[in-house]
Amino acid sequence: MGTHCNLDLRRVYATPAALDLIERLRLKYGELMFHQSGGCCDGSSPMCYQRGELLIGDGDILLGEIAGQPFYMSKSQFDYWKHTQLIVDVVPGRGGMFSLEGPEGLRFLIRSRLFTEVEEAALPPMRPPSTTA
Repeated sequence: MGTHCNLDLRRVYATPAALDLIERLRLKYGELMFHQSGGCCDGSSPMCYQRGELLIGDGDILLGEIAGQPFYMSKSQFDYWKHTQLIVDVVPGRGGMFSLEGPEGLRFLIRSRLFTEVEEAALPPMRPPSTTA
């Protein structure tokens, strides 16, 4: 029927506003990386770091890339989000205290939607992240 051609199987992607901010931060700081925070201090905000600033290990999963920048999440948090597509967006305000967008007066925000049954069945399996960044 051709419905598979229209599936968006990215586990994470960014809105145009987020892509614009990512590019500005990349030009300012160099290559970046994201980690979906699940901590108490920053809620569930996506945290943006200079690439390599946060150590990624066996407890993390690479969800995908946004604007060519890797996006990680802990395995334990992924268990709650595995049926969900994450959409990285930007809103006015201050982000997490360690996230690079803070001084820009903007913060990254996660929006989400559940994958349909058809999409979920077509998702590729998750693999551990490469630790050779």
